[in-house]
Amino acid sequence: MSKLLNISEFIAFFVGASANLTANKEQINALNVFPVPDGDTGTNMGLTMSSAGKELPEQTDIPKAAERLAHGALLGARGNSGVILSQLFRGFTKSIADKKELNAADLCVALDKAVETAYKAVMKPKEGTILTVAKGAAIKARELADSGLDDLGEFMAQIIAR
Repeated sequence: MSKLLNISEFIAFFVGASANLTANKEQINALNVFPVPDGDTGTNMGLTMSSAGKELPEQTDIPKAAERLAHGALLGARGNSGVILSQLFRGFTKSIADKKELNAADLCVALDKAVETAYKAVMKPKEGTILTVAKGAAIKARELADSGLDDLGEFMAQIIAR
C-alpha cells in the first residue's frame, strides 16, 4: 500500500471496517459484559456504522467524508457503544479538517484525538470497554509512527492485530 491515504482508499477502508464489524458482530456481542452482559455491543456498533456510512459514497474529500461519518454516527448511534463510536469519529474528524490525504503520522494524531474526545464524552469512563480498545489502537499507532513506519497497509495491519 502507499504512504498516503486518498479519498477512495478512505472510503474503501471504512466500507471494509463496517463489513468486518457486521460479519463479527456476534463475537463482539459475546464479549459484552460491562456494565451489564446485554450482548448487543456488536449489533449496536454495526447499526451505528451503517448509519455513519450512508452519505460516504457521495463525498469527494477526506475532511468532508469524515465530517459526514461523524454526523451520521451521532444521528444513528445505538446504545452506549454506538454513542462512544460516534465520539471517536467526532474526535478523528477534528484533527484532519485540512487534510486532502492522510499519512501514518496524520492517522496517529487522529486516533489520539478520537480517544481523547471519546473519553471526555463519557461521564465515568471504564476500562474494558470500547474506550480501552480505541486507546490500545492509538497507542500502537503512536509506536508505529514513532518508529518511522510509513507504509499504510502495514501500519493498519499492525494496529488491527494489536
